[in-house]
Amino acid sequence: MHIRIATRRSPLALWQAEFVSDELKKLQANISTELVKIITKGDKILDVPLAKVGGKGLFTKEIDRALADGRADVAVHSMKDVPTKLPQGMSICAIPEREDARDMVATVGGIGLKNLPVGAKVGSSSLRRICQLKRHYPHLECVSIRGSVQTRLDKLGQEVDAVILAAAGVKRLGLYERMDNPIDPEIMLPAVGQGTLAIQTCDDATKINALVSCLNHADTVIRSKAERAFLATLEGGCQVPIAGYATLDGDTLTVRGRVGDVEGKELLDQSIVGPSHDAQALGVQLAEQLLDAGAREILQEVYRNHTSS
Repeated sequence: MHIRIATRRSPLALWQAEFVSDELKKLQANISTELVKIITKGDKILDVPLAKVGGKGLFTKEIDRALADGRADVAVHSMKDVPTKLPQGMSICAIPEREDARDMVATVGGIGLKNLPVGAKVGSSSLRRICQLKRHYPHLECVSIRGSVQTRLDKLGQEVDAVILAAAGVKRLGLYERMDNPIDPEIMLPAVGQGTLAIQTCDDATKINALVSCLNHADTVIRSKAERAFLATLEGGCQVPIAGYATLDGDTLTVRGRVGDVEGKELLDQSIVGPSHDAQALGVQLAEQLLDAGAREILQEVYRNHTSS
């Protein structure tokens, strides 16, 4: 069986696609693969913060189109980029085991976030990271930077004094030693789906789906269901200051969520605990709790002033 895997062209995306390729080949001896490399809208526009680019699926639409028109059999996405509403006739067929979901910081001199001086510049275009950073370190200045993991790291000491990146990405690219340390989720809760891969297929691709579904990791699937239900209920995406992180202890699922204003003046933080088989319902309930606590008004303000639809 020959499988065409659609992916973005960034080094991290290619690593992820190659990883899925290798995992598929382990399942059957007769499998061959090729990568279908695609440039997405989010890859083309690098001089504007993602929130200002506007729209959902900035890193997925063009890849999904390749899946729909038959140029590819499988699409590999970073879960945090995948909209909660998928194109008709497509599903996330498999979710492999999650990598470290935390954020990490790299600073000039390796001094860590808490030792940065007043006015130090921290590079990130993520409103989720910015709102939490301003909440805990109001003396720091946030500077918007875009690009690949390596590109953003290269700005360290040139344009910024610190860079915040996802731990999963730097680990996968072998750049972990260039970072200071992971950031405690108490300070910076991860994005929904951060560190997780989504393998998407067409629903009618019976043979492909039977094979790809073998790559599912049960615990990661449960955690993803909770987090994505949380995000869907908030009607948010990766471009707004929403954080959501689910953890499993046996059959007990804990889901934590945060919604904040971009200036870090208000940060709502709540969690919910329940049985893992209620993952989706728990995510919905947590989102509703936050909406009732004021998240609706915060998000309306963010959409009005900091994003483009």
